[in-house]
Amino acid sequence: MNTIIRAGILLAMLPALLTDRAPRAGAGENERGDVPGWVMITLMSAVLVMGLLALAGPALEGLFQQAINKVSK
Repeated sequence: MNTIIRAGILLAMLPALLTDRAPRAGAGENERGDVPGWVMITLMSAVLVMGLLALAGPALEGLFQQAINKVSK
Protein backbone atom coordinates (compact mmCIF):
# COMPACT_ATOMS: atom_id res chain seq x y z
CA MET A 1 0.00 0.00 0.00
CA ASN A 2 1.28 3.44 -0.87
CA THR A 3 2.45 5.69 1.97
CA ILE A 4 0.18 8.53 0.84
CA ILE A 5 -2.84 6.22 0.90
CA ARG A 6 -1.94 5.02 4.41
CA ALA A 7 -1.60 8.60 5.62
CA GLY A 8 -4.98 9.46 4.07
CA ILE A 9 -6.64 6.51 5.79
CA LEU A 10 -5.14 7.53 9.14
CA LEU A 11 -6.29 11.12 8.68
CA ALA A 12 -9.77 9.91 7.79
CA MET A 13 -9.92 7.73 10.90
CA LEU A 14 -8.52 10.39 13.27
CA PRO A 15 -11.80 12.20 14.08
CA ALA A 16 -13.54 8.93 14.88
CA LEU A 17 -10.69 7.83 17.12
CA LEU A 18 -10.64 11.15 18.96
CA THR A 19 -14.39 11.31 19.52
CA ASP A 20 -14.59 7.72 20.76
CA ARG A 21 -12.01 8.43 23.46
CA ALA A 22 -13.25 11.89 24.41
CA PRO A 23 -15.33 12.23 27.59
CA ARG A 24 -19.04 12.31 26.92
CA ALA A 25 -21.30 15.06 28.25
CA GLY A 26 -23.54 12.61 30.10
CA ALA A 27 -20.75 10.43 31.49
CA GLY A 28 -21.60 9.16 34.93
CA GLU A 29 -19.31 8.95 37.91
CA ASN A 30 -18.92 5.21 37.36
CA GLU A 31 -16.48 5.76 34.49
CA ARG A 32 -13.04 5.71 36.07
CA GLY A 33 -10.89 5.64 32.95
CA ASP A 34 -7.86 3.48 32.37
CA VAL A 35 -6.30 3.53 35.84
CA PRO A 36 -4.28 0.30 35.48
CA GLY A 37 -2.77 1.57 32.24
CA TRP A 38 -1.61 4.80 33.88
CA VAL A 39 -0.21 2.89 36.83
CA MET A 40 1.76 0.64 34.48
CA ILE A 41 3.10 3.61 32.50
CA THR A 42 4.17 5.33 35.72
CA LEU A 43 5.91 2.23 37.03
CA MET A 44 7.64 1.56 33.71
CA SER A 45 8.86 5.17 33.61
CA ALA A 46 10.22 4.90 37.14
CA VAL A 47 12.04 1.65 36.32
CA LEU A 48 13.48 3.23 33.17
CA VAL A 49 14.78 6.25 35.10
CA MET A 50 16.31 4.02 37.78
CA GLY A 51 17.99 1.89 35.13
CA LEU A 52 19.42 4.92 33.35
CA LEU A 53 20.69 6.32 36.65
CA ALA A 54 22.30 2.99 37.51
CA LEU A 55 24.13 2.93 34.18
CA ALA A 56 24.99 6.61 33.84
CA GLY A 57 25.24 7.56 37.53
CA PRO A 58 29.02 7.25 37.88
CA ALA A 59 29.64 9.19 34.65
CA LEU A 60 27.23 11.95 35.72
CA GLU A 61 28.85 12.14 39.13
CA GLY A 62 32.28 12.53 37.51
CA LEU A 63 31.01 15.32 35.27
CA PHE A 64 29.46 17.06 38.27
CA GLN A 65 32.71 16.84 40.26
CA GLN A 66 34.69 18.24 37.33
CA ALA A 67 32.27 21.15 36.99
CA ILE A 68 32.44 21.92 40.72
CA ASN A 69 36.23 21.75 40.67
CA LYS A 70 36.40 24.20 37.75
CA VAL A 71 34.03 26.63 39.47
CA SER A 72 35.76 26.47 42.85
CA LYS A 73 39.25 27.23 41.40
